[in-house]
Amino acid sequence: MTSEKKSNTFKILAGLLTVLLVALGVYTAKLYNDNKETVSILETEKTNIQTELKELISDYDEVIQDNEIKDNEIVEARERIEKLLDSVKDAKANVALIRRYKQEINRLKKERILLFKKADSLIVANQNLALQRDSTLTVLDQTIKVVDSVTTENTALTDAIKRGSVVRAVDLSGTGVIIRNSGKIVDTKRARRADKVRACFTLTPNPLAEKGDRLLYVQVINPKNNLLGSKKVLTFEEGTLNYSAATKVFYENEELDVCVMVSAKKDDLIKGTYRINVFDGTKQVATTTMTLK
Repeated sequence: MTSEKKSNTFKILAGLLTVLLVALGVYTAKLYNDNKETVSILETEKTNIQTELKELISDYDEVIQDNEIKDNEIVEARERIEKLLDSVKDAKANVALIRRYKQEINRLKKERILLFKKADSLIVANQNLALQRDSTLTVLDQTIKVVDSVTTENTALTDAIKRGSVVRAVDLSGTGVIIRNSGKIVDTKRARRADKVRACFTLTPNPLAEKGDRLLYVQVINPKNNLLGSKKVLTFEEGTLNYSAATKVFYENEELDVCVMVSAKKDDLIKGTYRINVFDGTKQVATTTMTLK
């Protein structure tokens, strides 16, 4: 081969090599740019996946907080999403990983729909229970008010019956009396001659009063405000009653005349005005005055 031919061959080879080098450079640059673009896309996809996971967590938080849901399935689903988000943050993005995460997000979204429907049904059920409870409480409150009203009416009726069942005494009168040796009783207006004081009255008919034995108490108080008679004390819930004499009568809801003899010391029988009171138990049913000269 001549020198000229060798030179031409060398030039041709050099040209081909140059073309190949240029093509390789172009290809390498294109490959680098494509890879860089792919990495950027994968990072964007990774960011989007994180955003979707955060939105899912926010949805769960809203349902749990606003409706005070304590359903374990919802709470556990939220925890799984939060763990997946942490996993995405730490993972290096690649096509296979992004595809798997997207599939998992689609599954989580479907799960969210089912769980939220269940939560809504639970909320409606709880609301119905609350309404029923409120209705029951309202009825109970009304019943209590009715019972209280009936109790009040019964108490008032009982008090009225108690007041109405007290025996009334009318025509109460008092006088000094002399007791003869023969037992004969003679009225007197003179204090120095009197031995006792007699109080007489009439019990009126009362259909509300209980039939049977009744204890009646008489007070005789002289002009010096001294109590005559046995001066005994009746103790009851509201206080005490000092009385001169007591008598037991059998009351049959019909008119009944009663007289009570009250003994007295000579020193207590003095001139002046005496006050006489009659009590049916602890209730005063009559009062009057008498005068001895």
